[in-house]
Amino acid sequence: MKRAVIKDLTKMNYTDASLALDIENIKQIPIVPTMLEVICRSTGMGFAAIARVTQDRWIACDVRDEIGFGLVSGGELKIETTICNEIRDMREAVVIDHVDKSEVYHNHHTPKLYGLQSYISFPIIKKNGDFFGTLCAIDPNPAELNNPKIMGMFSLFAELISFHLQSADLLERSNVAVKELKRQLTDSLDENRQYRYISHHNLQEPLRKIRMFSNMLVNATDTNDNHRTKDFALKINSNAQRFSMMIKDLSDFSDLDHQKQSFEKVDLNKVITDVRVQLSDNMEEKNATFDSDTLPSIQGIPSQIEQLFYHLIHNAIKFSKKDKPLHLRVTTKRIPAKKTDHALTEQADLTYAEIRLEDNGIGIEKSQLEKIFDIFSQLPHAQIPEGKGVGLAYCRKIVRIHGGAITAESESDTGTIFSIVLPVITE
Repeated sequence: MKRAVIKDLTKMNYTDASLALDIENIKQIPIVPTMLEVICRSTGMGFAAIARVTQDRWIACDVRDEIGFGLVSGGELKIETTICNEIRDMREAVVIDHVDKSEVYHNHHTPKLYGLQSYISFPIIKKNGDFFGTLCAIDPNPAELNNPKIMGMFSLFAELISFHLQSADLLERSNVAVKELKRQLTDSLDENRQYRYISHHNLQEPLRKIRMFSNMLVNATDTNDNHRTKDFALKINSNAQRFSMMIKDLSDFSDLDHQKQSFEKVDLNKVITDVRVQLSDNMEEKNATFDSDTLPSIQGIPSQIEQLFYHLIHNAIKFSKKDKPLHLRVTTKRIPAKKTDHALTEQADLTYAEIRLEDNGIGIEKSQLEKIFDIFSQLPHAQIPEGKGVGLAYCRKIVRIHGGAITAESESDTGTIFSIVLPVITE
């Protein structure tokens, strides 16, 4: 028997993560080795396999090889050299007792290439109608296959594999849904924590001052002290405005969850370019330079993604050093879901990009890194004018809405690196 020309997939990366998951799902079916052994014993054939068959791939998920065919689990045959290529299109079984006596297959290239005389292959159709692959057996000698017993066994085994694949699909979807719900719950609990803190502290401060200056205003009015009356009235007005802005910021922050824009393809290179144009005057004042890798595209809400990078770059400008030109650098790399260090929903068919925005600014104290993404957080930099403290909170919420995560690395006087992990569009 001719030895097959085989690719060893254990030495190469899959181009499609879902394909690797399909193969792993077959390996997780406990009955498969027994099934393949029964096929060989019942048919007298020396090689049996379950294959994942796509438009351009034939990959062995699991095999039993008693004839030295040379194909192992994970090995690959060229799709055009197999009859499974035709079975995928016809979705019908092919059964050949004796190739040399077959009117249809005696001159077929596959038996000639691999030295086959007997061949049987049944399509494996998933319950949703998708073609998965084949359950097949081959041998260099003829075999009695075209009978109800063998045909019924192959049909039953193919149905059993389909059932297990459906169960695996349902389990995977359930796991993804549970992880997504867990992530949403974690995010919700974190925001509720912030809202409670804001209610008990941030919002109470301007109200306390309004009450205090109101009492002083009443006293000044009683003594006809017009100068102090005007001063207290201005302070009341200032704190009322601050309170009003905080309420608006909270409302806008909450509304991020309820924006109804559809997700669409967003080119991050264009987003960065647009943000740089908006902040060009600020960057000129800092003599800023900017380097960037070519960035991927994502499915997102364009206005939110622009807001994300606006806040991050504006934050870098705000916290730049006075005596040193600002330098911003954006880098990116692709990472599979399983390799992320973030609390993301791990879907095997998703690819993530880590985008790192690095600056050479004044940095952030390590003790403050856990707080910077909280609403109305204020960093203890005396040389920086007080801001509203919502920019980075917006960033984290936007990233979460897009199924990603954001973290910061920094030390005082060493600059800051923001790492944003987002699912990307694979071309």
